[in-house]
Amino acid sequence: MFNAPHRRFNPLTGEWVLVSPHRAKRPWQGQVEKTPPEYLPQYDPTCYLCPGNLRAGGVQNPAYTGTFVFDNDFSALLPEESDDRHESGHPLLVSAPERGICRVVCFSPRHDLTLPELEIPTIESVLETWTRESVDLAARDFIRYVQVFENKGAVMGCSNPHPHSQIWSQSNVPNEIVKELERQTAYFAEQGRPLLVDYIQEEHKRKERILAANDHFTALMPFWAVWPFEVLVSAHRPVARLSDLTPAEVTALAEIFKEVTTRYDNLFEISFPYSMGFHQAPADGQPHPEWVLHAHFYPPLLRSATVRKFMVGYEMLAMPQRDITAEIAVERLRSLSGIHYKQRA
Repeated sequence: MFNAPHRRFNPLTGEWVLVSPHRAKRPWQGQVEKTPPEYLPQYDPTCYLCPGNLRAGGVQNPAYTGTFVFDNDFSALLPEESDDRHESGHPLLVSAPERGICRVVCFSPRHDLTLPELEIPTIESVLETWTRESVDLAARDFIRYVQVFENKGAVMGCSNPHPHSQIWSQSNVPNEIVKELERQTAYFAEQGRPLLVDYIQEEHKRKERILAANDHFTALMPFWAVWPFEVLVSAHRPVARLSDLTPAEVTALAEIFKEVTTRYDNLFEISFPYSMGFHQAPADGQPHPEWVLHAHFYPPLLRSATVRKFMVGYEMLAMPQRDITAEIAVERLRSLSGIHYKQRA
């Protein structure tokens, strides 16, 4: 099954991915990535995210002991209204102002501990911080969407190894959310049920792409996965935002995050790079019964710690393409220990 080239449909976005299983055995003579250093100090006096250190412009971090949040010193969006005019006089040259607030969230004072190495209560604290900041930002009258995300690893553009994430809030709903909102709204109107609730239930019947699950959340390799070891984490009920989670669901989500990221690290026994982000419903003050809170993990590594997947050529000009199937990829992750390799050593 799934040994020949075929396409798979993503019902969340309405887009297709090309799958070419026979290409997984091709030799690799392309770029080889450097593996990240295995040792980082608990505290780095040169790190601008560590407690007590100076950031850009001479701002000094407090001696924080839990999570630490601050407005991004190099924010991609600004809260102030701009006086710039955007009328070009031509329908093919359209621009519009965009406002927003960008924040950084340090997971803990420890410079050396990523999510899989944190204890469950500490991961819960990170989730609670993401929730609190999302609520605060969504309450601004000009904010329409709040994006929580983490870029882990230099290969994913992370500029500082101190474990941290970002929260960008903006005055318009971004592209990926627009696509997911349209697809989930259409499915709900037709079926009377949330798309992701039905999808998770179907995957549990088949079991072939499930990575981890508990009473409240499931982590799986989606049928339409683009990245080699892509993972979707979804709630089991239609909760629209992080703020809708119960305390039990926060604990369950922390457990799932620890399990997913631990297996990632164990795959090649490195600090596994990825981009992860939550997709919450828009901050528009409207009920969203069609929406199910979920998170996407997009990791770039393909064959080893030094060989990554590139989105170039055909992927940029035509459509996404992958070699290793989702079923084979999730089996590799499932076969790994749930105990972090550093703890086993």
